[in-house]
Amino acid sequence: MTVSTRLHTCVLCEAVCGIVLETDGERILSVRGDRNDPFSAGHICPKAAALVDVVVDPDRVRTPLRRVGDRFEPVSWDAALGEAAERIADVQRRHGGSSVALYLGNPTVHSHGALLAVPFFSRLLGSRSRFSATSVDQLPQQLAAYEMFGHQLLLPVPDIDRTRFLLVVGANPAVSNGSLMTAPGVAERLRQLRARGGRLVVVDPRRTETAALADDHVAVRPGGDAALLASMLHVILGEGLDRPAALTDRATGLDEVRAAVRPFAPERVATRVGVEAERIRDLARDFARAESAVCHARVGACTQPFGGVVAWLVNVLDAVTGNLDRPGGAMISTPAADLVALTRRIGAQGSFDRYRSRVRGLPEFGGELPAAALAEEIDTPGAGQVRALVTFAGNPVLSSPNGARLERALPGLEFMVSIDIYRNETTRHANLILPTSFGPERDHHDLAFYALAVRNAARYVEAAVPPPPGVRHDWQVLADLGLRIHHAQGGRRRKAGPALLMRVFRALGPRRTLDLLLRLGPHRLSVKKLLARPHGIDLGPLRPGLLGRLETPDRKVRLAPPRHLSDLARVLTDLDAPPPALALVGRRGLRSNNSWLHNSARLVKGPPGCTLLMHPDDAIARGLADGAEVRVRSRAGEVVVPLRVTAEMAPGVVSLPHGWGHGRLGAALAVAAEHPGASVNDLTDEERVDPLSGTAAFNGVPVEVGPAP
Repeated sequence: MTVSTRLHTCVLCEAVCGIVLETDGERILSVRGDRNDPFSAGHICPKAAALVDVVVDPDRVRTPLRRVGDRFEPVSWDAALGEAAERIADVQRRHGGSSVALYLGNPTVHSHGALLAVPFFSRLLGSRSRFSATSVDQLPQQLAAYEMFGHQLLLPVPDIDRTRFLLVVGANPAVSNGSLMTAPGVAERLRQLRARGGRLVVVDPRRTETAALADDHVAVRPGGDAALLASMLHVILGEGLDRPAALTDRATGLDEVRAAVRPFAPERVATRVGVEAERIRDLARDFARAESAVCHARVGACTQPFGGVVAWLVNVLDAVTGNLDRPGGAMISTPAADLVALTRRIGAQGSFDRYRSRVRGLPEFGGELPAAALAEEIDTPGAGQVRALVTFAGNPVLSSPNGARLERALPGLEFMVSIDIYRNETTRHANLILPTSFGPERDHHDLAFYALAVRNAARYVEAAVPPPPGVRHDWQVLADLGLRIHHAQGGRRRKAGPALLMRVFRALGPRRTLDLLLRLGPHRLSVKKLLARPHGIDLGPLRPGLLGRLETPDRKVRLAPPRHLSDLARVLTDLDAPPPALALVGRRGLRSNNSWLHNSARLVKGPPGCTLLMHPDDAIARGLADGAEVRVRSRAGEVVVPLRVTAEMAPGVVSLPHGWGHGRLGAALAVAAEHPGASVNDLTDEERVDPLSGTAAFNGVPVEVGPAP
């Protein structure tokens, strides 16, 4: 056996860690961190080793499958693509274009081929019923960017390597390795922050792994983040701690913000927020007076009823303290392949509320409807009802609110096709499953995550091992299915443009398309130049540049977007709302990634990964013991899970991790079935959304906990 060394990139989270693979040409023998990668410097987390497990997983789908009754049988690619295209076109002929929905899962952004192909596929499908993981994740931050900066992808990144004060709200980067903040080895970066005299403060109902590294942990009550940030701005603007010179001729709306936060005195919000008034004042003063400071808010802050306001106030806080677009503050990355520039050229800066969902009237964002509306759009009869579904790399039964309702709705579809590597809790309902290559089996460049990097970098790697025989790359499946749908629709003239673009892309492939983007990018690179530096290229620290890239009509930052400003009134009203006896929040584990790494035996071994965390006082009040099975109930449903009693939870708050619930019949995930856990989204409520953005409000769900029957 001849062993060779191949370089690649881990595709399991946003950290883009460089990895070294030992292979025998066909198989991966080992995985380790690439110490010569100038960005990740050898860092990897336990998930990286699981790349091998996914590649060789016996449960992985390796040929197109057709469902026959309750069984799946192999079928040829030609037959599968032909049947899928004809069935989709037939549904659209009978019920209209938007009767076929598209759902895109999180792994889409980990494949530059898929990212480039999806827009063409979506236009060929021609449906307004588009959904994705965006609306169960970062949509509030993209909406804030669109309203404040004029482009949904102008997302400021914490300059974590140079800041003197990092305020983390509803995020746990020590476990997530950064999120909308590509920062490999983030725990070490946080230690370096403190070693150089900087300060780290974490705002979270749970004492997270990141909070354990921090100088201070602020145990905010679920849903209190918006009021806390508004109160900090009240102090900063009221005491003259802002830096108006940093905003002169660069921003509008400061007076409107000043007036809007005036009612949010610390004494007024303290009870709702769960933080003493003087502590809020001290936090605001320390942030404003720091040599440099930046606020970073993520999933816990986004997926709550006030997620849109939180994302807006984070940007305002950075701006009024002079920390927007400056070293040590919130800055814009300069990626080698610039998606912001590309989307600007084609007029795709973003959109909001151009149309609304049929049943509940939730707003469109970027051409997509909120995932919280997917189940009701399928199971509610009437004109415009979704009758067919295409899923790509997604498992919304476990990742969307009230997944049990979606699970009940899917069998009612006339047709469903899933482009996926697994028969999971969602794809088991499909009529056809079309398998794709994975990670090390294809060339890789992080189109999305280098645009969110805390230091400018670039890396292109070629496939380390071949995909299984008969498996196609994701971009090929999207291209071929999209063109067949176009043909089955009769080659409609209004879709001639998208069809031509898809044919051109199909002929070029993602490598040559990416090469063009790199050549047009700010660093004038190419695939050839990146391949000559296989460990990656360090392109330097973040540089000020946001103000030169604004897409607002007057080229100024809009500090007071009308939609966000008016929604602050809802936060004020909430100050007097009585809190639930127990509020449920989610969490993430270092050895877990959404729902699809639980079929790796090495990652699920050991103590149960799916447990309910509860404060000792709450357990005693309910007569519950550590390790006992408990029943958790919400309006949407109930689950039974083991209890872990721990002081890391704030009183009145319980936590259940995301991505579990593998006990569904029909899924073909043998290891996961032995460690099923319970799906937190059998408890989350599809009716709880952030009204401003339509994002699912996963956090703060009222629940009851008692002994399991």
